[in-house]
Amino acid sequence: MKKFYAKYMPVNAALLATGILLVLAGLLWEYIPPAGMRVLLMAAGILIFALVSYWSWQERRRQIDFANEICETADALMDGREPENYRIYEDSQASKVQGKLVQYYDRMQEGRRQSERDKQVIQELVSDISHQVKTPIANIQMFTNILQQHPLTDEKRGEFLDMMGAQIRKLDFLMQSLIKMSRLETGTFMLHIEPNSLYSTIAQAVNGIWAKARQKNIQITVECDSQAVVKHDAKWTAEALGNILDNAVKYTPEGGEVSICVRPWQFYTRIDISDTGIGIEAEHYNDIFQRFYRGQEAASIEGVGLGLYLARSIITLQKGYISVKSEPGKGTNFSVFLLS
Repeated sequence: MKKFYAKYMPVNAALLATGILLVLAGLLWEYIPPAGMRVLLMAAGILIFALVSYWSWQERRRQIDFANEICETADALMDGREPENYRIYEDSQASKVQGKLVQYYDRMQEGRRQSERDKQVIQELVSDISHQVKTPIANIQMFTNILQQHPLTDEKRGEFLDMMGAQIRKLDFLMQSLIKMSRLETGTFMLHIEPNSLYSTIAQAVNGIWAKARQKNIQITVECDSQAVVKHDAKWTAEALGNILDNAVKYTPEGGEVSICVRPWQFYTRIDISDTGIGIEAEHYNDIFQRFYRGQEAASIEGVGLGLYLARSIITLQKGYISVKSEPGKGTNFSVFLLS
């Protein structure tokens, strides 16, 4: 209310004074000589002019103060400083505009920080990819030079060609994994979440690692109702489960076991994938789901560190989640939860 009176009081006072003078002039018209009436009206005009001039000067001063405050706020924000004249709790036009400027500045700063984080992620990704690609390419170059520059028996030549083939397959696997990762992160694919046979999805995942398990004499057991139906994307869920199973077979010694058990779990359907492998330290439970992470104990085992990252991303996009429990030397259990 004080601001209202400060802004409009001069105008109100001028109108009130004019009204009083006009009323007096009407009442005293017959008693005041013409000369006195002219003086009275002149005084009224001077009073009105003075009050309006004062009001105009006040308005101009407020506009200049408003512009100065906004400019000072803008200058401070452009310099990366906290505005000194920003009165956050004051209900005025200047404080409202300043508040919007500060909000805009905060959003711009957050966008800049996010851009820096994205840039850092891209740099780390390029570095990781370069590291992953470097070894197989160097091996292929070495094998190619040997084949070109040295006379070899057919048997030896066949061995080198097999080793080159293995390196090429490793590169192809890396590229395919990177493509999947890119599609997941950029959202350039569509999930088709609909009621599907979970038994068929698990069978598809097991088929992908069956040959590797047989080579290591690893027994695979599945406990799942053949009539179980859960809403999920069959193709991508099989990819996620296959990646977890591939890790289980990869890190389980020969003659070990990998088991799959499916059971209802509150609002979810729970899929437990257990192995008798080397296990994981508790402090690395979160690390194993990071892009390109490889533990020290896994350094000698073939892999690029994308399988579990892709698995968690796929399950998360279906509003599910993955948990892990493990004990070094005694195996690991991954629990995949899919909405029922």
